[in-house]
Amino acid sequence: MNQTEVTTAKEQKYTFPADFWWGTAASATQTEGAAFEGGKGPNIWDHWYEQEPNRFFDGVSATVASDFYYRYEEDIALMKELGHNSFRISISWSRLFPEGQGKMNPIAIDFYNRVIDELIAADIEPFVNLYHFDMPLALQNIGGWESRAVVTAYTEYAKTCFSLFGDRVSKWFTHNEPIVPVEGGYLYDFHYPNVVDFKRAVQVAYHSILSSALAIQAYKETEQTGEIGIILNLTPSYPRSQNAGDVKAAQVADVLFNRSFLDPSVLGTFPAELVDLLEQQGALPEVVQGDLELIAKNTVDLLGINYYQPRRIKVKEHLPHPDAPFMPEHLFDYYEMPGRKMNPYRGWEIYEKGIYDILTNLRENYGNIKCFVSENGMGVEGEERYRDEDGSVQDDYRIDFIASHLQWMHRALEEGSNVKGYHLWTFMDNWSWSNAYKNRYGFVGLDLATQKRTVKKSGHWFKQLIEEQGFTK
Repeated sequence: MNQTEVTTAKEQKYTFPADFWWGTAASATQTEGAAFEGGKGPNIWDHWYEQEPNRFFDGVSATVASDFYYRYEEDIALMKELGHNSFRISISWSRLFPEGQGKMNPIAIDFYNRVIDELIAADIEPFVNLYHFDMPLALQNIGGWESRAVVTAYTEYAKTCFSLFGDRVSKWFTHNEPIVPVEGGYLYDFHYPNVVDFKRAVQVAYHSILSSALAIQAYKETEQTGEIGIILNLTPSYPRSQNAGDVKAAQVADVLFNRSFLDPSVLGTFPAELVDLLEQQGALPEVVQGDLELIAKNTVDLLGINYYQPRRIKVKEHLPHPDAPFMPEHLFDYYEMPGRKMNPYRGWEIYEKGIYDILTNLRENYGNIKCFVSENGMGVEGEERYRDEDGSVQDDYRIDFIASHLQWMHRALEEGSNVKGYHLWTFMDNWSWSNAYKNRYGFVGLDLATQKRTVKKSGHWFKQLIEEQGFTK
């Protein structure tokens, strides 16, 4: 293991393994554009924008996005220039299967083959994710993840991807942040279909977990030599104090938002505390005989960790209204820690040590599962304020954000955590769901009017980090 080298009294060199995965992550809907071209079928985002464009920042849709569909060669060349050895994409389910099932789209097959081949030719390993919030509209119309038939359709879609691309792709992921469509679409009204119903949310979560296990089973049956995992947004829950009420409240939040997906994905079991809680609320999902055995047998080879912010929790101070629909927040309150460091544009606390705490928890309680940081990043509004005369954003704040997280990741690595890489969200400024282009996250800036790409200061810094296998701070 590489040790931290002390260079001066105030500077430290953080050195990472030679085979560390350095790169970025993106998703189909957020980057591809060509939303109604090339035989693609509509997904829920295309539909929702048509229904309620006012719910998207500045009325901007994902119809064009970052135009990756047409500019992927240029973008991959730029990734290579910036030192990437890996890049995470997602496949658009409704591009490959316009109706979500049935007839395939040959134009989509050709497109994804070209993207994968282009990445490999640039010595950038493709990490391929199967589902990133983009349910085909035809399948949402029959219930989306509430429907067992959609789980079956997803499994067939996954099998098709393994067959088409598995000869060149050796890192697969079943879902990205599967709890987000649960929260957004079925609890808090920030994703389509805008349902507020805890019991239905639980069924969506359960079917997402089941679909992941079925895809893993299908991948193993191919006897391909790669690895398959899942990407979870893990948000550590910290109690306000060591008061028993605060501690219990934080544990409840952890069970609902982290362990609900982490335990079945890595351990093959559901937390007993979660099952008890759902039973108390009359919200247990419909389970078919054989499901639990299948989930137990088909755990992940590799875990992607998306980390942005902590969750700070205190005991519930006031009883919820008796007529209000049940919500997780009926069991705890959020707590704003005095003096916390904030990203004011996203409204999120910046707490770099959280990444260390996640990796330590995985090492101590989840068999030190092979993992990597699959997303971490800082969205900032109005970055044009920081452009130099060449148009490059001087984003020292992003460099500091990344370096501070890498410091804590390095410490976990030295202590034995099985962490293999770091991917920033994201390569280039991209469309962010209902926030559109409000906050910018990329190493590369994007001019929406011209689609011109300009590398930011952080992109050059990241290239140097990769070349030197670390950085000094």
